[in-house]
Amino acid sequence: MTRRAVVIGATGQIGRAAVGVLAREGWEVTAASRGGGRDESWPEDVRAARVDREDDAALAAVVGDGCDVLVDMVAYGPSHARQLTSLAGRVGSAVVVSSVSVYEDDKGRNFDTQDEPDGFPEYPVPLTEDQRTVRPGERSYSTRKAALERELLAAGAALPSTLLRAGAVHGPYCRSPRELYFVKRNLDGRTRRVLAHGGESRFHPASVHNIAELIRLAAARPGTRVLNAVDPDAPTVAEIARTVDAVMGVEREDVLVEGPPPAPGVGDTPWSVPAPVVCDMSAAARELGYRPVVRYADRLAETVASIEAQLAGRDWRDAYPKMAQAYGDLFDYAAEDAWLTA
Repeated sequence: MTRRAVVIGATGQIGRAAVGVLAREGWEVTAASRGGGRDESWPEDVRAARVDREDDAALAAVVGDGCDVLVDMVAYGPSHARQLTSLAGRVGSAVVVSSVSVYEDDKGRNFDTQDEPDGFPEYPVPLTEDQRTVRPGERSYSTRKAALERELLAAGAALPSTLLRAGAVHGPYCRSPRELYFVKRNLDGRTRRVLAHGGESRFHPASVHNIAELIRLAAARPGTRVLNAVDPDAPTVAEIARTVDAVMGVEREDVLVEGPPPAPGVGDTPWSVPAPVVCDMSAAARELGYRPVVRYADRLAETVASIEAQLAGRDWRDAYPKMAQAYGDLFDYAAEDAWLTA
């Protein structure tokens, strides 16, 4: 019997991979996105649909008479949770992407407090799904994801939902690729780079291919659960930098600084954190039989190629406006050179 899947946010970086995996598994897939586009790698029988997920009627229409699984890449907050649960009679189960940013440490510190003095969370290593989470609400990305989780989990058997807490997502088509920090420096011929925290920062990456594999498994095994979604390894920022170098065929010198960035705009990469964020994947293995399909380095070449293509002939701020908004000037070479000279 044909199984039907509806994927919301299908043309985003995770959605592209998930649609392809489900379609090749034999699912009849409707790929829903705001633009209604297709990815050239998808099988021809994937149906593309133009849907604004904020439009309840449009989303209900694309679900139609029903689907076996609804996969949602772009759900945030309680309103989206209620939108999904309103379809419970027509949807067999849901798989929804959440975030590790919902976690907080035992002192109440979380990603929302990280800019405060001593505000960065100190999580157990590895971090399991039993760790406490932030208070649900509308205040921030993290609190909205927590609210989304709470409402979907409360639906229980009415809409069995798997919540996937993704780490630092990487892969092609990312609008905020952390690897940009190293790729652009290499393209600009920078021979030295400063890394704060001794280059030992670890912020657990999550490949789109591993997340897609989790989606495939969860779609076939409906249930109400929360699972971490990260790669099998959590390399340090220095190891990530060297791996990017290897892909690009260059050698660079790392200048390691103990402690925080020594000056504004110096040594603070998008991967840099003062305490490790490293997640445990035992629950996914236990509940879904999950095994990772790639390691971080395995598909890095496609990520680098995607960044190089996006940068070609463009200012990086135009190529990645969300990165510029979130991180400010990632390439203040004058500040770096002044610090290195001093």
